[in-house]
Amino acid sequence: MAKTKNPIPPGIHTVTPYLMVKDARKAIQFYKEAFGAEEVTVMEIEGKVMHANIKIGDSHIFMSEECPEMGKFGAETRGFATSSLLIYVTDVDGAFEKAVKAGCKVGMPVGDMFWGDRYCHVTDPFGQEWSIATHKEDLTPEEIAANFKEAMKNMAACASK
Repeated sequence: MAKTKNPIPPGIHTVTPYLMVKDARKAIQFYKEAFGAEEVTVMEIEGKVMHANIKIGDSHIFMSEECPEMGKFGAETRGFATSSLLIYVTDVDGAFEKAVKAGCKVGMPVGDMFWGDRYCHVTDPFGQEWSIATHKEDLTPEEIAANFKEAMKNMAACASK
């Protein structure tokens, strides 16, 4: 076994999400369908996925099945997600349609956002939340701040009606 100077494995980013799910095999299949995931590795013991690595675009997502003995529960069991994963794609509208067709519930339909992205939000059948976006416009921090103020004015006007 060769020693390495790099503390991060090749192809892995500094922060890598690690999901707990009720049925990892089902989740992997769903993520292939909904988000074009590739299965990298799956390690099972007695039919239970102890560790899996899938890849969406250039990013890895690790996952395993829930382990109540260790206090590890997924969003589906908890009844809520504690985080959201953001995927950048070239066609957010197409990716949104694909995710919904595969079984995701719509949290927020696709729309243009004040920070320059076309963006939406969905929840998968396992309770995990996903944001999907296409970056459309490079904006300065000042432009984003001005757009934010305008967006909040519009939201306040809608809320008061």
